[in-house]
Amino acid sequence: YSNFVDNLRVYVRGGTGGMGYPNLGGEGGKGGDVWFVAREGTTLKSIKEKYPQKRFVAGTGANSSVKALKGEKGKDRDVYVPLGISVLDDDGKQIGELNTAGERFLAARGGLGGSLATNFLPCKGQRKTVHLDLKLIADVGLVGFPNAGKSSLLSKISHAKPEIANYAFTTIQPELGKIMYADHKQISVADLPGLIEGAHANKGMGHRFLKHVERTKQLLLVVDISGFQLSVKTQFRTPFETILLLTKELELYKEELVTKPALLAINKMDLPCAKDNLDELMTQLENPQDFLHLLEEEMIPANTLEFRDVIPISTYTGEGIEELKACLRKSIHEQAEQANEEYRKKKLLLLQTAK
Repeated sequence: YSNFVDNLRVYVRGGTGGMGYPNLGGEGGKGGDVWFVAREGTTLKSIKEKYPQKRFVAGTGANSSVKALKGEKGKDRDVYVPLGISVLDDDGKQIGELNTAGERFLAARGGLGGSLATNFLPCKGQRKTVHLDLKLIADVGLVGFPNAGKSSLLSKISHAKPEIANYAFTTIQPELGKIMYADHKQISVADLPGLIEGAHANKGMGHRFLKHVERTKQLLLVVDISGFQLSVKTQFRTPFETILLLTKELELYKEELVTKPALLAINKMDLPCAKDNLDELMTQLENPQDFLHLLEEEMIPANTLEFRDVIPISTYTGEGIEELKACLRKSIHEQAEQANEEYRKKKLLLLQTAK
């Protein structure tokens, strides 16, 4: 991933409580807490650079005294993290997540101050090592094999300027762009590193790619109409086989990914024979069961993706780009309407149950 940081291991420690005052029954202040706070514009890389020790410790509670029998609480430590963070313990178990700006997660609780219950001795705060695991949040995630034209497409539909070249692995780190519409509507799009066969088993960029697909609302598969071959040592795949293999990789990593709304962009329609290849592909997509024999049995997905729209495009000539942008907007709008309707039905059911 070169300079892109999507996982960070940090040490957090709550503040120690303050000393109690035995003679007068005074209670020491509680130690401060360590909080993770989601904030836009923050990156794990900036945290790593600003705090190379990756240690975050909250303040100590004030001691009890004659002037202040109840000691003041220690200062909390706020650690600002990006949106889309999962907080994992050392065993890899998820203990929290932060998806919206301002959301807070208590990472380490401060220790109690000294009191009668503790023989007026203060308690130490919680101390632990946690992992901050970033999963990009975007409306649409671009999915495809290397060199399918995902980076070129992102540069055409948004203001992002990803690296573009004619070799396979151009994208070695996720790239986010925004589609800007005339009425100021915005849709965020994530261009993710290209999959290869076996990505579910962590080949290539494997899991570090696939985990970013989890937080996207919809998938946009980008397929080369002329087919795909990673190298002379690997097998050539037709566009139809490419779609099935991409579906299989998503399914093997996490079955829920295949249930996401999906669109299909068929790229490089400017190439010779593209029209004939497109006619053949559309026939195969209409009745996929009739063509599953083209792949080895272990490579056939349990469920084929159902595409809301299939849009032929050319990032070279600009063909189909505006239609694609319109289809993406329509699909996102329909998904939001469906979610709102489900929410309204759920609230109505709760009200009826309460009555």
